[in-house]
Amino acid sequence: MEIRFSWPAGQLTATLDDTPTTTALAAALPLQATAHTWGEEVYFETGLTPALEAGARQVVEPGTVAFWTEGNALALPYGPTPISLGDESRLASPCNVLGRIDGDPRLLATVRNGDPIRVEKA
Repeated sequence: MEIRFSWPAGQLTATLDDTPTTTALAAALPLQATAHTWGEEVYFETGLTPALEAGARQVVEPGTVAFWTEGNALALPYGPTPISLGDESRLASPCNVLGRIDGDPRLLATVRNGDPIRVEKA
């Protein structure tokens, strides 16, 4: 499934794998939320409450689309977070891995804390 993230300064698309969390997200689209930043990660609440999946990970590649079950939020890391060791992208806790951002995830650096962010099918 292809989705689009858009915010005042830009937009990105992502390709998602077929997972239970992705299915729940697809049913909730489109959605709009308030973006939050944490180091080089953008996250925002979705209102969804999926369970932690078997393949959940805390350390992921930049550009991973992840779902943080503890915060009911999508997490989009593009570099180190405050708890990273070195240059890794370490999420706050294990997250469901949904897919990858298409193109350069560093475009997420243009998202500002408090920006409106929209997610829709591409």
